[in-house]
Amino acid sequence: MKDKPKLILEMPIEKPLLDADCDIIGINISTKNEAQLLKTITFKKPLMIKSSETEILLEALHNLKTEAIVGIVNENNYKELIPEIIKGGHTAIIRTPIDINLAKEMNILTTDMGLKKILIDTDIGGLGYGFEYGYSIMEKIKLENDKYLNFPLISFAAEETAKTKEAKDENLSLYLEIASTSAVLAAGADYIVFTKEKALKAIRGLL
Repeated sequence: MKDKPKLILEMPIEKPLLDADCDIIGINISTKNEAQLLKTITFKKPLMIKSSETEILLEALHNLKTEAIVGIVNENNYKELIPEIIKGGHTAIIRTPIDINLAKEMNILTTDMGLKKILIDTDIGGLGYGFEYGYSIMEKIKLENDKYLNFPLISFAAEETAKTKEAKDENLSLYLEIASTSAVLAAGADYIVFTKEKALKAIRGLL
């Protein structure tokens, strides 16, 4: 039987919800000062840290006190990040545009460097291609019998729906997050990242 997906709740590092009903605490780091706070907080649950800035992520890696899921790694920064991720025994989130061949290529490049623990993030193109296309890529990766694609899938669908104009309405934003995360759950996502605890609890009830 397939393991239940791990539910990750993103939260600010200044006020982490340490008692949140999630499997993994997700911290989105945007400054070096926030990265340095990792030295001062003891997390009682597994941790994911994420940043779009390579230098900030490197600073965070130097301050981590425990193994963590680390992202975002992509074609532009993997040569800098992967050695540090390997050194700390962390798991890397490898993000590529929604294309199986690109995902496989990045997994080959990073495993050749010695990386053992990978989460595949196929991205979903900011929903620009339509959700069905992103869904189908996730399905195809799951169906491929290829050792370089035989890694768990992680999805940030909730992050993308939060960027839509409809998400400006708080109630609709919640419904959009529940809908998008339930869709990637059906597509086979092994790790799902939430921005709202209420949405996470709703999906938890489906498992």
